[in-house]
Amino acid sequence: MKGKGSAGVRESQNEKVKEHLVSGKSITPLEALRLFGCLRLGARIWDLRRKHGLPVVTEIVKGEQGKHYAKYSLQTNPPGNSAKGKA
Repeated sequence: MKGKGSAGVRESQNEKVKEHLVSGKSITPLEALRLFGCLRLGARIWDLRRKHGLPVVTEIVKGEQGKHYAKYSLQTNPPGNSAKGKA
């Protein structure tokens, strides 16, 4: 049985997560697991930041049962491109 290998799966997940974020949606680890079978969303986010230069921001969210988890989205206003002070 032929597979993509771990590097191929990793890049495929990177692309899926990237497309999700670029479409304007946020993503949590549970959503990544359900949508893409991605168990290591934090690692995929690291790849997207470091290797692909995406401005991904992390928000720590407190869930209904008091558990904390990360929610990732793309930065809407890149640093130095603030709308403040512009008429």
